[in-house]
Order: sequence, then structure tokens, then C-alpha cells
Amino acid sequence: MGKLVVGEQMPDFEFVTPFEKGQFLLETAEKVKGKTAILFLRYYGCTLCQYDIHQFAANYEKIRALDGQLLIVLQSDPDKLAAALHENDLPFAIICDPEQTLYHKFSIEAADSMVKLGDVKTAAKVVKATSAGFKHGDYEGNELQLPALFLIDREGMIEYVHYGTAAGDIPDPDGLVKIMA
Repeated sequence: MGKLVVGEQMPDFEFVTPFEKGQFLLETAEKVKGKTAILFLRYYGCTLCQYDIHQFAANYEKIRALDGQLLIVLQSDPDKLAAALHENDLPFAIICDPEQTLYHKFSIEAADSMVKLGDVKTAAKVVKATSAGFKHGDYEGNELQLPALFLIDREGMIEYVHYGTAAGDIPDPDGLVKIMA
């Protein structure tokens, strides 16, 4: 398929969460008045991913205030996540893609090496994450996977595309709210 581009229709896909099966992206996007952000991270055991998930959960009211929603895609197994989380622990859905089908479909690349996975922003985020008590858990998927962020409207038109160049190269919650506004 290739990389997604602003102004194109987001391809619909069926997805699984730790607690539900058979959901579709475009049906999910239609359920809110605002925009839907789809954030691709690595996996739930990743220290940075845990930190990001926590930050977005703690600031989710800012996204709701825009009548929007966030979906986070992880390379994690849905059964493992269901064992680690309760259904209402997070205010957003975690899409599980352990085979990395969506990552490949949307050309979300992996870094060439662990050195290229990091940058100054990523190193600073690792310090914040470990200081906040987050610890690395199980490894899943591609350890070198880079992040990505897509923003779509209710009809599935792509309004924003960002392919990350390092593990920490995603907007923080306030940055996402600015993009969504």
C-alpha cells in the first residue's frame, strides 16, 4: 500500500482490542463528532509506550473536550493485554496487532538499529518514564519499530500524518490536542 498521505481516504480495517473483536476503524470514527487520532506505538511492555499510554490517559479529557478520540495500536497480543488490564482502565481503545499487519500496510518502518531508534527527545522521555516508575515488561513484536500518528475526520479523510524517526518521536498529549483542534 505505501505511506498514508493527507487528503486521502484512510483505508478501513477490522481490529481487535483486548476486550472486543470485530470493530472497524471507520465505524469507530463515525461515533464521535470530532476527529480520531490513531497512534502506533511498539508494545505494552515497552517502557516508553507505558509512559505515553499513561500520559494520554491522564490527559484524555482534553481530547474529549474536542469531541475527539484516540486509538492506540500496539504489537501486543490481545490475550496478554486482557490479563494485564481491566476493561475500563484506559479511556481509549488499544488495537492489538501482534502480526504487525497494520504497521506493514501503512508502511510504518522500523529503525535500522537500536542506536537509530533513539534520539535526544527519546532519551529525555526514557528518564521521565523510569523516574515515574515505569519498568520494561515483556518484549513483543519488532523491538526496532518506529511510531506513527494519523488523524482522520468522521468520514475517514486523513488530516494529519506523522511517521516517527525515533522511538519517542510522537506528540505529547498537549501537542496532539493542538493537532486535533
